[in-house]
Amino acid sequence: MTTLYQQMVSSALAIEAGKITEYPDSHVQVDQDQLILCKIEDTKKILAVGSGTVCCRLSGDGLSQEMKLCPLTHQNRLILNEFLPYTNPSAFGRQTATFGLGDRLGIASPGHIRCFLNSSAKPIMAQQSKRELDLTGRTYEQVLDDVCFAVFQEGYKGGFGADGDHLKRIEDIEEALECGYTMITLDCTEKIGKGIEALAPEKKIELYKALSADYRKRIEDSYLNKSVTIAGETYHFATDDLIDCALIYHSAVDFVAEVYFNCLKKANHNVDFELSIDETESITTAQGHLFVAMELEYNRVEVTSLAPRFIGEFQKGIDYLGNLGEFEIQLRQHASIADHFGYKLSIHSGSDKFSVFPLIGKYTEGRLHIKTSGTNWLEAVGVAAEKNPMLYRRVHKKALEHFQEAKKHYYVSGDPNKVENPDSRSDEGLADYLIDDNSRQLLHITYGYVLDDPELRAELYHTLEQNEEHYYKRLITHIGRHLTLTGLSE
Repeated sequence: MTTLYQQMVSSALAIEAGKITEYPDSHVQVDQDQLILCKIEDTKKILAVGSGTVCCRLSGDGLSQEMKLCPLTHQNRLILNEFLPYTNPSAFGRQTATFGLGDRLGIASPGHIRCFLNSSAKPIMAQQSKRELDLTGRTYEQVLDDVCFAVFQEGYKGGFGADGDHLKRIEDIEEALECGYTMITLDCTEKIGKGIEALAPEKKIELYKALSADYRKRIEDSYLNKSVTIAGETYHFATDDLIDCALIYHSAVDFVAEVYFNCLKKANHNVDFELSIDETESITTAQGHLFVAMELEYNRVEVTSLAPRFIGEFQKGIDYLGNLGEFEIQLRQHASIADHFGYKLSIHSGSDKFSVFPLIGKYTEGRLHIKTSGTNWLEAVGVAAEKNPMLYRRVHKKALEHFQEAKKHYYVSGDPNKVENPDSRSDEGLADYLIDDNSRQLLHITYGYVLDDPELRAELYHTLEQNEEHYYKRLITHIGRHLTLTGLSE
């Protein structure tokens, strides 16, 4: 028996003379209307059939009285959100493991979705910082549009989140919330005291006495010469310890409370709230983490997750650099404190940290958030290396031209001078650049300059569209390794 779905595809094939690819997992019936995502040449559109409400409201080009092709516009996305609830982002709270997947190109989400079909974690697929938006020329709405259409393409009903990542300004937070983002990562870098540990004792005392008398009295009554025991470990606040904690974190805690009550609590939907105190030069001590947690509790601020600055280095695109034994000791402390206060521990710059993933999974017991981003871009560049060698060579050259500029935005230790010139390599050897730390970081941080070149941008998108399934397979293998090693997937 010929189904209406088959008729839809058959009609479209006839209209487009065989230049159509359908995505069968997207096929859905809404009352008397039916929808399916198709790709006509290189452009994805929704094929809508019927005369019901959803078909009438979707905008597009009529193919017949009851059939139209609808572009993937923001307005059409909002209509899908209304009729297909699974295309809306969700908040997941403190108990569910989540995994951030910043997609700088807007086309990786179908591959990401397939990674999580057998995972205990939930994907946070719309995840971009203001810096990334500026460098890629995208907006919060565009990022979420791309993800929602990918969810529709895959027919994915497992739930996903949307994160306004590493935001520092109230207006940016409000914009993300207004767009429907279900997670806010508050970056407190500019509110955290810098260089405090290196100051002379008399200078610290001077700065401490400049804080309000009421604040000093309260924290001294609460912490001074008192001890707190968590998971068998005792933390004692001597005078010097308390002064350091106050000078480093008091402004940050005030800012967190302001954002929580003036933005998050006033949102018209559920929002996960992540606190980032990791973008600093100084390591977050267990005692500093405990002080922040207790101050948040005093201010009645509930965070979903907290990202400390760990010992060692979590650089972009490469494995952990540091002493694993020291990291394990500190990780155990941070995980215990987070568990004691009921929120998840978050690991930023979490992509490719394969040597520490098993430890992270062990001590968090799977209640965690891991943030990745640029590693998905590197997988896209890997597709270029394998499928379009001339394009890869041009991307590599552009990256070399702008590496020093890009380092103003990112801290990396990669040295391009240690990277062999691509002109000396065969086409078959280009993919090896994606497994060398120096070239990975070269390519990782220069994405904005590559995408700012109209010709490179267009050819990269075309290459990825022509090799769509190959890109998804690379993502499934690479992100799948992250999930397996942290115990979030078999």
